[in-house]
Amino acid sequence: MSRAWIAVYLREMLILRRRFFRQLFSWSVAPLLYLIAFGYGMGRNVIVQGVDYLDFLIPGLAAMTSMTQAFAIGSEINIARFYWHIFEEFQAAPMSHVEYVLGEVLAGVSRAVLAGLVIIGLGASFGVVLSYNAYFWGAFVLNSLVFSGLAVALAMLVKSHADQAFMNNFIITPMAFLGGTFFPLAHLPSWAQQMLQFLPITHAASAMRDAALGRTPDPFAYVLLAALGAAAFAGAVFTVDRARD
Repeated sequence: MSRAWIAVYLREMLILRRRFFRQLFSWSVAPLLYLIAFGYGMGRNVIVQGVDYLDFLIPGLAAMTSMTQAFAIGSEINIARFYWHIFEEFQAAPMSHVEYVLGEVLAGVSRAVLAGLVIIGLGASFGVVLSYNAYFWGAFVLNSLVFSGLAVALAMLVKSHADQAFMNNFIITPMAFLGGTFFPLAHLPSWAQQMLQFLPITHAASAMRDAALGRTPDPFAYVLLAALGAAAFAGAVFTVDRARD
């Protein structure tokens, strides 16, 4: 494999650099509102699963961010496809579909990691200091790989940029609120808990929370996320191969 994927990756990073401060503000607003509304609004003395609610919330917000920001690479791809027609140039370039997908997926992961650092910084400003160890970042990156690969795959299927908002509303938003990010799944009916076990963010949030709180995460979460990430990557390669602009 050549290094053509680096060109795809660097293009996305150059775009991000030009918009960095706007993106930084965007990455900060929603988590800050969640911290204020759920952290101070519910009270600092609320205990969830034996820990302060803010300690419970920060890993959930980080898991949600790894999902939403990784999936956001799909919007950048669609802008390149429908407005700038950059994707046509990538198709004509001497690079494989695997290289193109690799560059876009890594760009999505990079965006997610930067946004995750913002979450950690905001948490620290609220006095929340957790253990952001290798287990935490392992789950974070694997979850980002899942949704970045999914974003590339779906970006090749939509027919207009407006369809991307449809994907966000019906795929990402429900997962963001129902994947154990804001409340323990044990509070839901058993049938709902079983259904939500099929969501990757459920396992990512659980693993990241356990790691951040000094517990040993369930290894199954990492195996599942790695398998789903590989499947999403393969699906992205397939849809890129089928895309014809």
